[in-house]
Amino acid sequence: MSSISKFKILSQAKDNFSKSDYENALKKFAEVLQNFPNSKEAYNGAILSEMAMSGEGGAEALFDYYEILIEENKDQADEIMSDLLQNMDGTIEKMNTIFSDPLKERLEYEDGIIYKDFIDIVNKENNFKEIFENIMFSTRVIITKKEDFIDFLDKLIEHDFSEMAMSYLENALSTYSGDSSLNKLLKKILEKKGE
Repeated sequence: MSSISKFKILSQAKDNFSKSDYENALKKFAEVLQNFPNSKEAYNGAILSEMAMSGEGGAEALFDYYEILIEENKDQADEIMSDLLQNMDGTIEKMNTIFSDPLKERLEYEDGIIYKDFIDIVNKENNFKEIFENIMFSTRVIITKKEDFIDFLDKLIEHDFSEMAMSYLENALSTYSGDSSLNKLLKKILEKKGE
């Protein structure tokens, strides 16, 4: 497969995704990955296609966000999206030991938990730190709204996950350096560290 067909197939995959034809988008992204296993764009597209196929409403928004980032800086876009998807990714084995059967079945089906459901569990158990530690290595938390992302970072800072919050913030601030809510969170981290 030549470079030209790589870009042609990526273009077809994106076109399929835009038309909500996620199955064919996934096949095209997978075809690129078979021939170019290091293609971050194909990898990210495949993950987003899988998310969309499993009914995750945020997949389309993430895809649109990714396309905007690519226009600004392709290498940085690949890196930001890879980091975001890897931080959301994982297995569900650990979750099986802590949640009820209906929730386990849902997690197995979706291979992830949307932020609202995660917060509902946190509120029910009244223990962010323990729930987050159990989820962190066992499944992906899917965040599709900016306000949820801000809330998530704020909770990470409050519950002594400042280093993790800082790594998310650094990525977000590299794209949205003037965002006041992100800058407030950065200030909160620095105050907590006593800097």
